[in-house]
Amino acid sequence: MSRVCQLTGKRPISGNKVSHSNRKTRRRFLPNLHTKRFFIPETGEWVTLKVSSNALRTINKLGIYTYIQKAKLKGTYTGVEIKNI
Repeated sequence: MSRVCQLTGKRPISGNKVSHSNRKTRRRFLPNLHTKRFFIPETGEWVTLKVSSNALRTINKLGIYTYIQKAKLKGTYTGVEIKNI
């Protein structure tokens, strides 16, 4: 399973691990992802999504239904297809 947020599109990025002696070796920075079930009251469905912590904070602020609509308009939503959205 890929490490990509289904709402924001966040994915791993690469960079350097810098030691005390200032040696640089390549490493990956992974997004902080959580698998979470959401209930969408507008459609009466349960949806399981892999979302980042940043997306969870925005869902708490806006609501899951509104956030999925905005993500679809932006083109970053890659979750399951939900009717009536």
